[in-house]
Amino acid sequence: MSSVFQTYITLGFHHIFDFRAYDHMLFLLALSAIYTFSDWRKVIALVTSFTIGHSITLALATFHIIRFDAALIEFLIPVTILLTSLSNFFKLNGAASRQPTILSVHNLMAVLFGLIHGMGFSNFLGAMLGRSSKWQQLLAFNIGIELGQLLIVLLLLVAGAVVMNVFHTKKRDWILVLSSAAVGISLVLMLKTNIF
Repeated sequence: MSSVFQTYITLGFHHIFDFRAYDHMLFLLALSAIYTFSDWRKVIALVTSFTIGHSITLALATFHIIRFDAALIEFLIPVTILLTSLSNFFKLNGAASRQPTILSVHNLMAVLFGLIHGMGFSNFLGAMLGRSSKWQQLLAFNIGIELGQLLIVLLLLVAGAVVMNVFHTKKRDWILVLSSAAVGISLVLMLKTNIF
């Protein structure tokens, strides 16, 4: 593996795992809040669905096939967090476990919202790309993001397992706490954008 390829994997990983740009982390929290370790196949499919969505617009924006208003995307990212969190309130009674692994509404939502997040990622990546081998750099960056996302979701599932099994918290209450927190933070993020 070339050093450039490894560098872009690292860049992708650190970009998603950057606490200063926590909006993507917050979206993953909202997206995976309804799942537990027993749903691990569904969680992997969900994260991959999000990756598919953001990879499409990330590539299109990187190669200047699409253009967009950065302020609008900055506003829409917390909107995706808000809508995902609100949808969780309708899935408090085990709806996640009954969903198909691949063809589910939740995965479709992850793909669609991933399209918006990909445009957010492109602002960072565009400034970093070299003049050659853009496809390889783009692929490596996406691999890094996917690895970072899987780690974030794993940590959330571990936290959920501890809270539910050690502190005997109901799954319904865990979902309510995570989703309510995500709703509040997303509203603050929306108000802080240049749209208002």
